[in-house]
Amino acid sequence: MHIEQIRPELTWRLRREALYPDQPLANMQMPVDTDGLHFGAFKNDLLVGVISLFQSGTVYQFRKFAVAVSQQNQGIGTALLQYVISFCQQQHGTLLWCNARITAISFYKKLAFTVEGQSFEQNNNTYVKMEKSLI
Repeated sequence: MHIEQIRPELTWRLRREALYPDQPLANMQMPVDTDGLHFGAFKNDLLVGVISLFQSGTVYQFRKFAVAVSQQNQGIGTALLQYVISFCQQQHGTLLWCNARITAISFYKKLAFTVEGQSFEQNNNTYVKMEKSLI
């Protein structure tokens, strides 16, 4: 497996498959996609994981973190997130955060993310803000 920066439109199919399977592909594009960095995990030249990263000063947020359903629980998501953590540290980032689905809290805790604040509902999912200090 290898990880590299990709164009935003390459993230859309995996976003839909893993996160929003009932929505049309056209809904996967975010207006802020052009402002972010997008990374893809490739296995045998097949895109199997994506994550989108957005910077505000020394604080980074990742969004639309998705691994192909057939490839989940194989360490791809962990490798992809560790890559992004390292990238942010190399860029002198101080904090990395996301709005995590509550079903993924234990995954993020394994990588030293902590829950911040109360849960909230959005698009028929329950989320909580999670963050990790990079310093």
